[in-house]
Amino acid sequence: MRVLIGETDHLTYAELLSVAAPSVELLGSADPAELARHAASCPVWLGQPDLLAGLLRQGHKPQWLQSTWAGITPLLATDLPKDYLLTRAVGIFGQVMAEYVLCHLLAHERALFAQRAAQAQRHWDNRAPRSLAGRRALIVGTGDIGVQVAQFLAPFGVELVGVASRARVLAPFSEVAALDGLPQLAATADYLINLLPDTPVTRDLFDAALFAVLKPSALFINAGRGVAVVDADLVRALEQGQLAGAVIDVCRQEPLPTAHPFWHAPRLLLTGHSSAPTEPRLLAQLFLDNLANWRSGRAVRGGVDFSRGY
Repeated sequence: MRVLIGETDHLTYAELLSVAAPSVELLGSADPAELARHAASCPVWLGQPDLLAGLLRQGHKPQWLQSTWAGITPLLATDLPKDYLLTRAVGIFGQVMAEYVLCHLLAHERALFAQRAAQAQRHWDNRAPRSLAGRRALIVGTGDIGVQVAQFLAPFGVELVGVASRARVLAPFSEVAALDGLPQLAATADYLINLLPDTPVTRDLFDAALFAVLKPSALFINAGRGVAVVDADLVRALEQGQLAGAVIDVCRQEPLPTAHPFWHAPRLLLTGHSSAPTEPRLLAQLFLDNLANWRSGRAVRGGVDFSRGY
């Protein structure tokens, strides 16, 4: 069995996999030309979607491709084949994403940035902090990551409500509504947290109309996809005080252009697509588990439905 590793961090993955699966021949690179030389002889590919999409575009195709990203947008381009098994990274981002969300919720309620600014001005800021208990979090996207974020927040007494492609009963959420219920639920949220993937129905979802219904005290966190937010509408909403603040991890264009208004928007924090980086050790184990299942004809984790985009 030959596995092609198309990854910036291919040496780390090769080291982890060679120890756990010495019988598997590993061919790795971050160079598109070198990957193209080996692609035809490798039925299994492992790596980042942007690199491997280039191979598909050249006419190469695996039997199975395991993405090292949760998002697989580059592989969904209309000119690329869809007749192979594609699995995305699942089950490895939940805790680190939950830590990210919790960090910014606490910073918001404890007014950490305002207190740091007060310190710089030598102003004694002894405002009373607020607790997470009793606050209402609306998590938009209740897949693997969204559920784990909710489970992480539950012990803090946060009221948990979700929005998904369709309404469902799903613990630990008190309610999970369909996407058309987003405006009504957003109006009651203290925290609006986007964890949705990039699909045609999730683009431009967070627009002027939605920001207009938010509480002025609400915090918006986007750790899903940049295309879900209408950038100019968010900036205008912040300028007009329609929400208390925003934490933006993902943007339509990355790195963010220096002229983009997010850089100077009031009460907006940029975190540079760092919310939930891939941990190679966990991804390698997911790949090995899926490889064993794929070889034996069993179901794999994270299988992508090309018609739905995730």
